[in-house]
Amino acid sequence: MIDFSSRQLRAFLLVAEHHSFTRAASALFITPSGLSVMIRELETQLGFRLFDRTTRQVDLTLHGRQLLAVARRSLDEIDAATARIARLSLESSDTLSVGSGLVASANILPPAIKQFRSRRPEIQIRLVDADPWTVQQQVEAGELDIGLGSFKRAPAILRTPFFQFSLMVARPEIPGRAARNRTGDATRVTPRGSTTWQSLKNERLIAQAPKSSVQQLINRELARAGVTSPPALVLNRLDTVLAMVEAGEGIAVVPSFALPACRYRHVVMSHLTNPRVTLVSTRFVIVDGSCLRRPTTSRRFCRTTSPAGRDVQGCCKEIGTLRSRRAAL
Repeated sequence: MIDFSSRQLRAFLLVAEHHSFTRAASALFITPSGLSVMIRELETQLGFRLFDRTTRQVDLTLHGRQLLAVARRSLDEIDAATARIARLSLESSDTLSVGSGLVASANILPPAIKQFRSRRPEIQIRLVDADPWTVQQQVEAGELDIGLGSFKRAPAILRTPFFQFSLMVARPEIPGRAARNRTGDATRVTPRGSTTWQSLKNERLIAQAPKSSVQQLINRELARAGVTSPPALVLNRLDTVLAMVEAGEGIAVVPSFALPACRYRHVVMSHLTNPRVTLVSTRFVIVDGSCLRRPTTSRRFCRTTSPAGRDVQGCCKEIGTLRSRRAAL
């Protein structure tokens, strides 16, 4: 009985497709010498040569052409079966894994998960709070079902708009001037009028690290407004930025979805205008039509969103829309 792996067959298909060991090895993320060894081992197991090699080109032998159709059909069937089983697994799974950035995990997902549990009590939610890069990597690796946040474009994922947020300025509260809500309790997150980007030129700014996609947008808008001086402080977490604003160390430009994080801080918020910049928070999930391309073949591998996944996305959208409306007041 001949014993060879699907990886060897995929390597064979790629060499046949590219007519080059170098290009096929690049697609497999291995060295050309490693690919040569793999093909040589496959030829030894089969008992015949698959390729005629010259210094300029690699061509299939007669036996190789005969094997090509069979190998391609077999791998197509394996890929289709894998996708079908993965889809059924998602639909029947009683656990849904959701990843999000730290602020959204603390302020948007908890009420969304509570709402989701009232609708689907049989489904368990596994929440991962991490930076956007980690969330995106885990979704691409299949470790998370859904990611929520602002993410860069990537060829392997589909980003769908969820809800919009604007950019605001957070300032330290002036003692004795806390805003009052309808019940008379002090609230420090009520927006106070508006501020223009140009008026920030002489301010002491506190910023998040530039690896944040939101901070990158903020930096571009500051540059357009002529605010070119470096920030006084650069910090990793938005909560720390707000804490330093509260301590009087400066002001910060933050997204309006940070409003819930300001509930217990002595800071006031103002809308930024001229221009008013809108953010779109996006979720991404591996779905039909936006499929991962396997590194070992040119074909695509698709997984669909489960019904539970669609339900939790709907709950997140409802909560996010509510937060957006409150921020616009």
